[in-house]
Amino acid sequence: MNQTILVTGGAGYIGSHTCKELAARGYKPVTLDNLSNGHDWAVKWGPFVQGDIGDRALLDEVFIKYRPAGVIHFAAFIEVGVSVRNPGSFYRNNSCGTLTVLEAMRDHGCERFVFSSTAAVYGMPDEIPITETHAQWPINPYGWTKFMVERMLEDFGRAHGTRHCALRYFNAAGGDPDGEIGEAHDPESHLIPLVLRAAREPDKPITVFGTDYDTPDGTCIRDYIHVCDLADAHIRALDYLADNASLAVNLGTGTGNSVREIIEAAREVTGEPIEPKYGARRPGDPSRLVADRTLAGKALGWEPRYQDIHETIEHAWRWMSR
Repeated sequence: MNQTILVTGGAGYIGSHTCKELAARGYKPVTLDNLSNGHDWAVKWGPFVQGDIGDRALLDEVFIKYRPAGVIHFAAFIEVGVSVRNPGSFYRNNSCGTLTVLEAMRDHGCERFVFSSTAAVYGMPDEIPITETHAQWPINPYGWTKFMVERMLEDFGRAHGTRHCALRYFNAAGGDPDGEIGEAHDPESHLIPLVLRAAREPDKPITVFGTDYDTPDGTCIRDYIHVCDLADAHIRALDYLADNASLAVNLGTGTGNSVREIIEAAREVTGEPIEPKYGARRPGDPSRLVADRTLAGKALGWEPRYQDIHETIEHAWRWMSR
């Protein structure tokens, strides 16, 4: 049985953790990454091809050489604010780049595609927790690029028989419990690493945007899902597609933590005071984003292993401390 899997964006945060888990389960991950956001030091568990998903000739070479049984697709720009300022780059990379990958898969007979989607496809939710049947109306170009790819996947499935699983995950967090790899974005925009940076560098305090939301402590609530649980879900989705039809599922813990709760948990983990600054609300920030993860449990047999936010933060801190 062919155990080779092409992992686009495999040198990035979630991609590298997924490659490690793939190797642990007997797969051979082949990483394709242009290193615009990824890191060559994060590629430890299989061959590495440096290049861009928009390079069709390179994709042909990769498919001919490695003959992957499936693709797990992470390669995308993710910063929401940048997508608003420079939407063209996001549509070109996230949407058009994915189209190039799908066309290469079609032409080389590769049928399974696991897609790194996002809860941003839902926009401003009307109901919490959010189910997969919730209306999709993104509020920024980043969300629209992921929405468009999900439509492409449906069309390619009908036309060419490809099967996909779109994983709409919430806030990725944490790091490899072994400390081998972790989150390293530049610039960093995720809350937990920014809070931990403030623990190490008090001259760079974390800013809390808005304290008057309709939540128990006035700050936004988000669903933080451990990166290793995300890696597990991607592989379960890959296995699911061997014998099942296409699917879209939410990935989250089903519970939420407020910004203040994250800061307090980080204080407990690090032993540092962490004094935040306070700013106005950011436009378009929903007060709560929490997943309904029922379908992922039923279809994929997936349950998050790391549901204590202290443990998730401790793993991130272990990586940052190295």
